[in-house]
Amino acid sequence: MKTTVKKSAQMFLLPKVGIGYDIHAFSSTRKLYLGGVRIRSSRGLLGHSDADVLLHAICDAILGALALGDIGNHFPPTDNRYKNISSLALLKHVYTLITNKNYRVGNIDATVITEEPKLAPYIGAMQRRIARVLRIEPFNVSIKATTNEQLGALGRKEGCAAIAIALLYMIEHK
Repeated sequence: MKTTVKKSAQMFLLPKVGIGYDIHAFSSTRKLYLGGVRIRSSRGLLGHSDADVLLHAICDAILGALALGDIGNHFPPTDNRYKNISSLALLKHVYTLITNKNYRVGNIDATVITEEPKLAPYIGAMQRRIARVLRIEPFNVSIKATTNEQLGALGRKEGCAAIAIALLYMIEHK
């Protein structure tokens, strides 16, 4: 039995939820991108693509909600097509995958974990950039930043991580 709520000519079905996580080491030879936004920093993140941990966690959360695997399956680090690619392009592809299954993003809730740099000045731009790709309003993209309280590799400023949750819903046209 499926739970539905009728709204005009569309039927909204039981939502799906996914969680994503990503972590990358810092590198003095890379630029830092988070949420598709260039962050002012002396170090970036090491990875095959631009290593945007926030967008990678969001991609995995969206893919996970529909049991479509993870970004490593869709964009393997052994494939040179994805070398240094903007993770915004990966998010656009993930969005296409879910819309082809008649799903839409309801909202995203994400947290970036890093001791530095401070991200508060960039959060609005990140929300707008992500919302534009996912075709939702920026207020449906929550991005928070926290530290690891100087504990572990993240606390020693060796890298940056992100965790995200995505709520998806199916639109059934009648």
